[in-house]
Amino acid sequence: MRKPAATPATTGGSPGNVDPDGSAASPVERAWGFMGRYPVVALTCVMLAAVLVLLQFGLELQVRVLASAYAAVIVVARSAGMVRSLREGRWGIDLLALMAIASTVVVGEYLAALVVILMLTGGEALEDFAQGRAARELRSLLDRAPRFAHREGAGAVLEDTPIGDVAQGDVLVVRPSELVPVDGELLSDSASLDESSLTGESLPVERTRGETLLSGSVNGVAAIRMRASATAADSQYSRIIALVEEASNSRAPVVRLADRYAVPFTILALAMAGTAWFLSGDPLRFAQVLVVATPCPLLIAAPVAFLAGTSQAAHKGIIIKNTRTLEQLAKAQTAVFDKTGTLTSGRPVLDGIQVAPGQGEALGSEKILQLAASAEQYSSHVLAGSVIDAAAAAGLALLPVQQATENATHGVEAVCDGRTVVVGKAGLVRSSSTGFREATVHSGQLAVHVAVDGGYAGALIMKDPLRRNAVDTLARLNGLGVRNTMLLTGDAHATAAHIAEEAGIGRVQADCLPEDKVNTVAGILERPVLMVGDGVNDAPVLAVADVGIAMGAKGATAASESADVVVMLDDVSKVAQAVAIGKRTVSVALVSIWTGIALSLVLMAIAMTGYIPAVAGALLQEFVDLATILNGLRALHGADRKLAAPRA
Repeated sequence: MRKPAATPATTGGSPGNVDPDGSAASPVERAWGFMGRYPVVALTCVMLAAVLVLLQFGLELQVRVLASAYAAVIVVARSAGMVRSLREGRWGIDLLALMAIASTVVVGEYLAALVVILMLTGGEALEDFAQGRAARELRSLLDRAPRFAHREGAGAVLEDTPIGDVAQGDVLVVRPSELVPVDGELLSDSASLDESSLTGESLPVERTRGETLLSGSVNGVAAIRMRASATAADSQYSRIIALVEEASNSRAPVVRLADRYAVPFTILALAMAGTAWFLSGDPLRFAQVLVVATPCPLLIAAPVAFLAGTSQAAHKGIIIKNTRTLEQLAKAQTAVFDKTGTLTSGRPVLDGIQVAPGQGEALGSEKILQLAASAEQYSSHVLAGSVIDAAAAAGLALLPVQQATENATHGVEAVCDGRTVVVGKAGLVRSSSTGFREATVHSGQLAVHVAVDGGYAGALIMKDPLRRNAVDTLARLNGLGVRNTMLLTGDAHATAAHIAEEAGIGRVQADCLPEDKVNTVAGILERPVLMVGDGVNDAPVLAVADVGIAMGAKGATAASESADVVVMLDDVSKVAQAVAIGKRTVSVALVSIWTGIALSLVLMAIAMTGYIPAVAGALLQEFVDLATILNGLRALHGADRKLAAPRA
């Protein structure tokens, strides 16, 4: 059997990012890492533990001074950032949190002050932890980019030249399976290139002398010569890197969910506290109200729910990288899909066999397929594996091959079980047989011609089919409120329109390069926009979309790292499941926030009467926090009840 082709090598590229010792961090190392990443959270936990220990020894005065001083330092340290935010017009929960810390210190409730600090910094740590990994799209793109080019020097001697030193007019040689280093003109008679990383086209593209080659394309099995028409900086692959960087930096920040409720809650809490002071004439009443008005429900409600939502998604093979994405998923109005590898499988399959009169009829369709698959064992062409898979699916055993010769980019000639078989393009098979006839193909189809013993036998019709659950997924998205759909692809319009009609997609934009995809998504009015793709060519548009979703099971690293959501399973239905989880999570977060606010309002109303001492108020507020956390954890479950995943 023919072995699968190796992953295309990157000229001069690095072997990848591997941990030097390959070992996992120990618990001690992880603890130190946590303290280094969240020092205030760790220090507050240490302070709380120290306070509790010292209280056991009756050192209350020292504890009060220590805890109050620590809380004062935190208030001063965070006040500068809060003032900057207020000057910029960004109101958030920090104002109320700092006021709560200060008021609890003033009334001597230093334990309550420490708890508020822990909730403030812990909520931020939860949000940061839920994000997981930071975006690494530029690094992954650069890791894959060519470092060197093989330039022809005097006497046709090849020199390995740094990619940045390649000038227009230089003659370069691209070896088999290497990336084309810069844009240029083909000097060889022909070339077979994999441009899927640039255009999304799953089938290999044939180029002839004089045609343009794009950097980032993967050369086929034969070395080719080309003349550089652009420098590396001005070539297609570098433009993709620049687009990802620009798109990533252009995203508008999304206000944290809890911040939207902070201003009215703060104003109301101050009004109630001030009213209690005014009516009673006792300043202690002001502090008592603010103690139960600590913003812990606002601080922890959204982070806990979002962490639970991202955890549930991870169990379903969906990696959601940040909390902003969950909010955008919940509000999505438009879904844009790439074609190859997203709505389609990305691997051509046998769609039919056209049997030619004479030789073909004598052999029959099964024998034609069996002979073709046997010969294709010795071909490195991308379609060879698909032909072999089709024979296996039909239960046809591969025949012994006595001799095989591959005609690079055109096909293969082999002697199979005593018969001479030629499989490949029309030109090769026509020149090797009699009775040749063109195959009838429709949009999205490709013909692999077969000749046996000098006579034309027929053609294997291949196509990249729509995923079986694509239609169901689009229907589910519509039910979740994503009413607008678009197909965005580098394929020809006829092929794209055929797939869109099968899937039930309303709008089609074909013949797109990465720049075109970015501009199209940026111009969509019905937002937020989901963009679903998988190739390097999708990396810029995934980065610029409101929510980029990468089919990471087969997709390029750049696409996965540019995206906000990575589907680890090769299942497009996970897109609808991600939207369902987003809606469920935001719903739970809102319930948590409103539950916390409602309980806090009840406690504040009672505290206005003086019936809740500060210490009791602090304890009651912790019950509110607990209720908020428990409700937020409901986001760990429930989405599947509303959206069962369709079968693949």
